[in-house]
Amino acid sequence: MISVIIPILNESNNIKELYNKLRQVLKDKEFEIIFVNDGSTDNSIDIIKTLDDVRYIDLSRNFGKEIAITCGINRCLGDIAIILDADMEHPVELIPRFIEEYENGYDIVIGVKNDTNQTLFRRFLSYLFYRVIRSISKTKIIPNETDFRLLTRKIIKNFKKLNEQTRLTRGLINWLGFEKKYIYFDPGLRKDTNKYKLGSLFNLALNSFTSLSLLPLKIAGILGIFITLFSSMLWIIVFLNRYIYQNNFFSGTAILAIFLMFLVGIILICIGILAIYIGNIYEEVKNRPLYIIKDEK
Repeated sequence: MISVIIPILNESNNIKELYNKLRQVLKDKEFEIIFVNDGSTDNSIDIIKTLDDVRYIDLSRNFGKEIAITCGINRCLGDIAIILDADMEHPVELIPRFIEEYENGYDIVIGVKNDTNQTLFRRFLSYLFYRVIRSISKTKIIPNETDFRLLTRKIIKNFKKLNEQTRLTRGLINWLGFEKKYIYFDPGLRKDTNKYKLGSLFNLALNSFTSLSLLPLKIAGILGIFITLFSSMLWIIVFLNRYIYQNNFFSGTAILAIFLMFLVGIILICIGILAIYIGNIYEEVKNRPLYIIKDEK
């Protein structure tokens, strides 16, 4: 059986069209469609309840897309699961191709978006994000890979063991390993505006860096060593200048002010990096459930 998992946030304009397309594509298969309502403020859940032969999970509030996807994966019943966005960017017509690759022996099939409809600014941000994440993380994430993917029951079983609060779902799935197949696609026309604003994208990127790599934490120590060596070299230059060559080019006040400003800036950067990790530790040790379900069918 195929489980199609669809996180929903204010998608009332797309739900029926997506539902009809899915039923058409999967008409010869045994399947379940699971809508995970992530705290929508429109009538998305009311529309979902009118549809035949669907499951829905209505979360008690907005927990975020990553948690909504996790909830769907945790509660799906299929032998394979396909994660799909509701904004019509992920072409439903590709699902048979995903299933074909699964039948060829792949445990994970990943949709990779051809970056054609993005603005130049968002393309730059996307390029920067993937360049950094590939540089600092041992987990391989290729540029423009999406949450549009197929998972076997083997992957679902292992994914359920990952309970961290701060998560990038695609990063966690990739961390599991296993053989992957990448399928490139041209995104469909988004029916609504992008719900990921720049602030949300920044938070997602920040969580990705800190959840997939310890390098930002190590940078604090590296900077400390560098600043110590640099300050020592400057001190030697100042000492030689003032006491060997009798040159008063550097005033004591100016030197002290420069050192203090520079070192305070570095200390604040290091504290900021440490604060991110401490915040993540704080979220983890609270051991709260990832989500609360208000209603389910």
